[in-house]
Amino acid sequence: MAINVAAMIDHTLLKPETTKEQVIDLAIEAKEHKFASVCVNPAMVETAYEILKGTEVKVCTVIGFPLGASTPETKAFETEDAIKRGAEEVDMVINIGALKAEEDETVKKDILAVVEAAKGKALTKVIIETVLLTNEEKTRACRLAVEAGADFVKTSTGFAGGGATVADVKVMKEAVGNKAKVKASGGVKNYESALEMAEAGADRIGTSSGVAIVTNTNGDSKDY
Repeated sequence: MAINVAAMIDHTLLKPETTKEQVIDLAIEAKEHKFASVCVNPAMVETAYEILKGTEVKVCTVIGFPLGASTPETKAFETEDAIKRGAEEVDMVINIGALKAEEDETVKKDILAVVEAAKGKALTKVIIETVLLTNEEKTRACRLAVEAGADFVKTSTGFAGGGATVADVKVMKEAVGNKAKVKASGGVKNYESALEMAEAGADRIGTSSGVAIVTNTNGDSKDY
């Protein structure tokens, strides 16, 4: 069965220097290619929503991005505010330091704050930042996300020096089973690598090279 790669793509632009005009272009591209969503910074949610309302393309934004080091209360407020502005999916960064310190209840509470704020209004994706974690930590983070009721686990922000790998996607898929979906993000720049991620178990692909992927052309080397 052929994989519809376009329907898996979160068309992403999260660089701090991103302009309103660039987000408008991103949203237009997403409509044209029928991507799953556009993923933009919170300040750009309303801009993307104005272009995409009435279409099947969702507006996704990021919470506690890119460090994950804000409080659960702050992340919950950010989530509520983004949803009011038109976000239908939120990708939150976990408290990575707490995970590495084996403070699992702190991590779970952090995720739960966003899940509860989004419940019934938006999908929740949990960014675990795989490049900073051991396989044991990746597995534990995924299990905590499932316990907190998240819809997805996600590999990376794209800002920590590494992105998605096939090996990481496999570890995460094994950890969540059928209890959550997996998003591969960061460094997926061509059709072949997108297919590899899908075959490894990814349900979504976060990339700034979505057009290059679906047209099977050489995109630029920009990351998030």
